[in-house]
Amino acid sequence: MTWRATILTLFPDVFPGPLGVSLAGKALAAGLWALEARDIRDSATDRHRSVDDTPAGGGPGMVLRADVLAAAIDAADTGQARPRLLMSPRGRPLTQSRVLELAAGPGPLIVCGRFEGIDERVIAARGLEEVSIGDYVLSGGEVAAMVLVDACVRLLPGVMGKQASGTEESFSEGLLEYPQYTRPQEFEGRTIPEILVSGDHAKVAAWRQAEAEALTRARRPDLWAIKTRQKRPKSTTDG
Repeated sequence: MTWRATILTLFPDVFPGPLGVSLAGKALAAGLWALEARDIRDSATDRHRSVDDTPAGGGPGMVLRADVLAAAIDAADTGQARPRLLMSPRGRPLTQSRVLELAAGPGPLIVCGRFEGIDERVIAARGLEEVSIGDYVLSGGEVAAMVLVDACVRLLPGVMGKQASGTEESFSEGLLEYPQYTRPQEFEGRTIPEILVSGDHAKVAAWRQAEAEALTRARRPDLWAIKTRQKRPKSTTDG
């Protein structure tokens, strides 16, 4: 079965956008995955195609209506056990492990919020999993949805040229990726580390591991703390 991303948005013309070029675009054209962008406004019931209303309790902005969004979700549901995601800055952070899970499934249905947010009741009523791509606020969920889909698509079978490309990179082992180099041998007085051109694969692997650990310690102490806890042997007690 083809992995499919279904996007519910007020701006379907934004898609495929960056998903239509490079590896993701070639894979989309080849049928390795499918993309469906559906307009939430198609589920509006009035002649103005209204999708939002003022916040209950007052306040600035507008809120996406529960009845309209629920109808859009129901219309897009294929009956499969697909994850239902809501791109939201208050959601759980998107991680590589979650991306791996999503890429291994049938593909998600993704809701892109707008305005001040969406009615809380539809989140509970339709079982939406809130997902965040970072601690900042965007104008809408479309860009965030593209990030999530791109992260998944590159892991699908046949998308990347070499399988190793998907395993030897940042976060694959809980570490940031080691530095990469290529020709020319010298650039503005800076040379490629000698060990990388030594031909000794064992030493290259050890150097890359050490560099990945050093970068993670320096730049992501949160990841390094998790990694060191995982490596620490469990203590045992007698009796």
